[in-house]
Amino acid sequence: MSDNADFDPHLQEIRRGTIVLACLQLLRNAGYGYGLLEDLERHGFACDTNTLYPLLRRLEKQGYLTSEWNTEDTRPRKFYRTSEAGSRLADTLTTEWAALTEAIASLTAEEN
Repeated sequence: MSDNADFDPHLQEIRRGTIVLACLQLLRNAGYGYGLLEDLERHGFACDTNTLYPLLRRLEKQGYLTSEWNTEDTRPRKFYRTSEAGSRLADTLTTEWAALTEAIASLTAEEN
């Protein structure tokens, strides 16, 4: 993770929240778990299957994702999509993220 192992828990905490937002944003277009994992990695979000699949199940249980099975391929795949409630949550989290980013930037600017 980082050069200083003491930082790792803090970095992990930040990343955990961003993965939720990233999943909600990416799943506005339906996708399946492994494809989502590839998309996350392509966009710079490090995530493993042991983190992603429980997160998808939790978000679905909370009503932020919907799912359906696609059995047309050789192997059935469960496709997820951001629900209406999930879209509202993603919009709220995105707005909050932008405000926090601006606040952190202002703190950094004050240092210089």
